[in-house]
Amino acid sequence: MKLLVVKAYTELIRFEGCLARGEFGKLHGKVLGKPLRGATAGTDGIQEVCAAVDLACIWYWKQVRCLQRSAATTCLLRDCGIPARMVIGVQQIPFKAHAWVEVNGRVVNDKAYMREVYTALETC
Repeated sequence: MKLLVVKAYTELIRFEGCLARGEFGKLHGKVLGKPLRGATAGTDGIQEVCAAVDLACIWYWKQVRCLQRSAATTCLLRDCGIPARMVIGVQQIPFKAHAWVEVNGRVVNDKAYMREVYTALETC
């Protein structure tokens, strides 16, 4: 678990750089191009990765944004052989944007009702 938390922290740093420079297209490309690796882990693997990202976010030196967190979670899940997809959605009134991660159509790193609140604009 410790190694997974370190990997999660590293991913947060990697995506922080993209966000700090306003390189949203680069962040999107990194997530979209992240291959699925290894043997598929079960739901225990999903929970373990999400818990590791949560711990890394606690220790991160500043507030982690949903896009950064979801990008890191998606990449780590794919490294574990889990076919994760990052979803970016919007709400019209009041206007809000949000990102979360789904596996097989199920939200894994946020509230289960995200698709009811936000209209999905992009899935990668």
